[in-house]
Amino acid sequence: MTRKEAIQYRDYYAKLIPKLMEAKLELLDGRVKSYTIGDRSLTRYDLAEISAELDKAQKMKDELDAFLNGQKRRKAVGVIPRDF
Repeated sequence: MTRKEAIQYRDYYAKLIPKLMEAKLELLDGRVKSYTIGDRSLTRYDLAEISAELDKAQKMKDELDAFLNGQKRRKAVGVIPRDF
């Protein structure tokens, strides 16, 4: 990934995070999730879906910030204990 692409993605996630937070607050305030009027219907996201998207967006923004600051991306490492 180039630096220019990383900046574009970081800006995207920086704009997305406040919108997801706002949507989450609206659902927590008890707004309607779905309703139907005649043959038209509206369905909003579930709280779990919005929370998952918010976590993903924050993680991606943090990784892009680290990349742009010259740090290495976080790496998950697993250890399997063995009994010899």
